[in-house]
Amino acid sequence: LARPGITGPGRRRALAELTDGWLSGLLAAAVEESAPRAAAGGVALVAVGGYGRGELSPGSDLDVVLLRATSVPLETAAAVADRVWYPVWDSGVRLDHSLRTVPEARRVASEDLRALLGLLDLRHVAGDEELTEGLRQTVLTDWRAFAATRLPELHASCRDRAERSGDLAFSLEPDLKESRGGLRDLAALRAVAASWVADAPHEGLDEAGRALLDVRDALHTVTGRASDRLVLQEQDAVAHELGLLDGDVLLRRVSGLGRTVAYAADVTWHRVERALVSRRPRTRFGRLAGRRLTVGAAPGERRPLAEGVVEQDGEAVLARDARPWEDPVLPLRAAAAAAQAGLRLAPHTVERLAAEGAVLPEPWPQPARDALVSLLGAGPPAVPVWEALDQAGLTCRLLPDWERVRSRPQHNPVHRFTVDRHLVETAVRAGALTRRVDRPDLLLLGGLLHDIGKGWPGDHSEAGVAVVAELGPRLGLPPTDVEVLVTLVRHHLLLPDTATRRDLEDPATVAQVAACVRTPEVLDLLHALSEADGQATGPLAWNDWKAGLVDELVARTHAVLRGHAVPPPPALTDEQQRLVALGGLSVAIEARPFGVDVTVVAPDRVGLLATVAGVLSLNRLAVRSASTQTVGASALQVWSVVPEFGDPPALDRLRDDVRRALDGSLDVAQRLARREESYLPSGATVPPARVDVVPAASATATVLEVRAHDRPGLLHRIGTALAGEGVDVRSALVSTLGSEAVDVFYVVGRDGHPLPATGAERAAAAVRGALAG
Repeated sequence: LARPGITGPGRRRALAELTDGWLSGLLAAAVEESAPRAAAGGVALVAVGGYGRGELSPGSDLDVVLLRATSVPLETAAAVADRVWYPVWDSGVRLDHSLRTVPEARRVASEDLRALLGLLDLRHVAGDEELTEGLRQTVLTDWRAFAATRLPELHASCRDRAERSGDLAFSLEPDLKESRGGLRDLAALRAVAASWVADAPHEGLDEAGRALLDVRDALHTVTGRASDRLVLQEQDAVAHELGLLDGDVLLRRVSGLGRTVAYAADVTWHRVERALVSRRPRTRFGRLAGRRLTVGAAPGERRPLAEGVVEQDGEAVLARDARPWEDPVLPLRAAAAAAQAGLRLAPHTVERLAAEGAVLPEPWPQPARDALVSLLGAGPPAVPVWEALDQAGLTCRLLPDWERVRSRPQHNPVHRFTVDRHLVETAVRAGALTRRVDRPDLLLLGGLLHDIGKGWPGDHSEAGVAVVAELGPRLGLPPTDVEVLVTLVRHHLLLPDTATRRDLEDPATVAQVAACVRTPEVLDLLHALSEADGQATGPLAWNDWKAGLVDELVARTHAVLRGHAVPPPPALTDEQQRLVALGGLSVAIEARPFGVDVTVVAPDRVGLLATVAGVLSLNRLAVRSASTQTVGASALQVWSVVPEFGDPPALDRLRDDVRRALDGSLDVAQRLARREESYLPSGATVPPARVDVVPAASATATVLEVRAHDRPGLLHRIGTALAGEGVDVRSALVSTLGSEAVDVFYVVGRDGHPLPATGAERAAAAVRGALAG
């Protein structure tokens, strides 16, 4: 591994040859020691899986089978096996081994799909070659004979694996082997080819396989481990090992490789399905045996889908009289027709559209824009159709700025997908929300373009505004529509950010949102786009709790835009009034659809919020929001929390912890410090916290926004620092994005009014100091 000058496929072959020589020597010595010379012809050592293909990476294990002829006693063969296996184990190399006769290996292959795939790649290493060849022929014959039943089983396993591991092309921390489009899919494609039922498209596939193995080699070399997951913190080092600039360049390359493999897999499995359907006896109900249960064209028949586009053999293809060189709208029309019919675009059709298609005039004609909207509005079937266009370079031809976001990794841990796939996913999600808006076309275009600025430096929303302002007229949109689209791109984060970081009961919050959107129609578009964007991002970015806050913000903003009065803050509930009337300390817990509300009533004093926040943290309750108000001599706090795991603590225990924290018998700060010591690994570093005073966010309070690494007791630290400055927290809103906390505090001075400028900066400095300690 340390020898210079040998890399890539050459090094993998050299490792396999070196291993072959080692194992051959071990087998020869084992036979000499354990069996009569007559038995030397009755055993064979066979490499399977990646070792069988000669694709040994630095961390690869050795997959081997010791075959024995039925004439060789099991005890004799087992003694030979032990003398081969033990030196391998002693060397530290991982070994996946078995001892079988050819009939036994055949039976295992018939029952275990993964074992079958390994045996399809078998290679003779040492011993009796006739045994190895006998196994090869047996396995291949069985595989081809039972392909009609086993290929659907293999396809189902590929789909299940994709569900678990995601897409190699669009994941931010992909698994090079298990992800869709990874090394296991390449093994599955080889198995399909060996079945003689169908073959995979070969263009670029072998090169993609070699390049993925090169990345895995570099990953094993850098980490010293056999892991196949390309995690974020290792991407730069792996890139440098491969001679690439950085992790972003590496991830874009891996994304392109994954797209090549995944597209080839999709095409191949479609061919398999059509081939298997054609083998079945045809009856009047024969179509029900196929993949699609809707009425469609029979094999060989052509059913019209749109002008110049027909369905044939379960795919959308060009009609015989189609003239791509004379019809610039044809690529979009074909894509829209395929997606709306739930079909794939045939690979040869895509290739022909790319090679012969005419350039769209600018501005786009109305039919081109309608076809793009129809494609985006088709829902999930639009994704593979868009990917087919993208593989052929048509998406970048239609939207030149797409090249900047294509396969671009995200730098926010809440995202599941690369930028381009996220945009397509958002448009697909928006397709389910079009009935809620007056302009579904602008909603779909907004979904496709809302993050287009991430291909440019600087703030992606502002960069996106510049791109869309120039792109809109080229698409043929009138100036009023371009203005709406620009507003959607500029403010696509407005509603979720405001709902989770601002006090919705503060009139300034709603007034600022209303000033940005200006009309109810744009507000509805932005509401639907926010929901689609959040759903496409992932569960950390969108959940029922956030959706409820956004719904409330939208309802309040609608009231303002329509000239209605915003409802005043709700009065105390009957239960809250009862708790306040009791005086002293009261704690109540109430289950909510999105978590738990904890109500605390206690004698008002500076630092109360910090103390209660610490107790909640000690009880493993993650805070989402907190509000506090003074009622007479008591403070009423309402905390929206979610258990970090399991069920919330018992009420008696929580009440007792709050009581002891207030009377000093529970040292909250010390307990939190002990938790925090074990929270960050030794030597870990995090960027310094950022604390900003947000201007004009409220007329009745000073707003502080804190961005910091999330850790136990963060709210307690912040609240203690503010209490030290004599600052009272009126409400707090907490968001956690991966490992980052974005917390917003509405604070007032001892007089109940917003802090003066000097006092606000002093409070911010105190928080910075507390978080730096």
